[in-house]
Amino acid sequence: MKLLVSRRLPESVMEAAEARFDVTCRTTTQPMDHAECVAALRDYDLILPTLGDAFRAPAFEEAGEIRAKLLANFGVGYNHIDVDAARAAGLEVSNTPGAVTDATADTALTLILMTARRAGEGERMVRAGQWEGWHPTQMLGMHVSGKTVCVIGMGRIGQAIARRCHFGFGCRIVYVNRSPKQVDFPAEQLPMETALAGADIVVLATPGGAETYHLMGSDQFAMMQRHAIFANIARGDVVDEAALVAALTVKRIAGAGLDVYEFEPAIPDELMAMENVTLLPHLGTAALEVREDMGRMALDNVIAFSEGKPAPNAV
Repeated sequence: MKLLVSRRLPESVMEAAEARFDVTCRTTTQPMDHAECVAALRDYDLILPTLGDAFRAPAFEEAGEIRAKLLANFGVGYNHIDVDAARAAGLEVSNTPGAVTDATADTALTLILMTARRAGEGERMVRAGQWEGWHPTQMLGMHVSGKTVCVIGMGRIGQAIARRCHFGFGCRIVYVNRSPKQVDFPAEQLPMETALAGADIVVLATPGGAETYHLMGSDQFAMMQRHAIFANIARGDVVDEAALVAALTVKRIAGAGLDVYEFEPAIPDELMAMENVTLLPHLGTAALEVREDMGRMALDNVIAFSEGKPAPNAV
């Protein structure tokens, strides 16, 4: 069976794929555009796409006679795939949940700590040769221990973030979610307005997609305390980026830590210029063993499907 891998995966995963399938791998690291997606649907039995590959409804409509039967997404988020359109065209869609949980939660804590303790700003000062030595009131930031953390989206990743904050830093956890969650630590489900108004730290951990588009906007940032910081490891378009820039500009909130962006990889100049904002290049799962785990999970979905079995992680 012909398998298209949209961007090269770790070598151990590529070798395993090549041992089972007739593999084609694109040579670019950029997402597949509409025309590439249309051609892939026509030319391959199986497709292993990832972040940003444009498998939208128009691609399935234009493809006509579709050869592909599976989109085995590399990643837990699949908002770049129109799942309903894929199913209507006879394709199954799978993803890689679980493999990304701990690494993404670690990145959220990195953003929280860097933003609260002004680590990025401090490092830039040192590298620029502007540090003149320690003194008692230099670069005072927020002490994270014991603070109230609001987690928006209490799925696997949200729970992993909350668990780290509670057990590691003694934080009080409140959360916003469509349904209550049974967790192994104290956590209180609250309405969005109440949760945001009482939090020192707000972390966004929802899936992307139409239901969560611009979930955080001007109204939500206005609900936050002025000393609070905001961190996003979800998807960029869950945040109205212009509203975030405005909130930071007028000091409506104290700072932000971002690993994802609404128009990624483009980042507003205003955010780039702000010292109270931590900016990471979508590092959520960027550890070799994690990417290998994700690749093996995606490949397990492909193998099972090719053998006539249900994909273990169908969405």
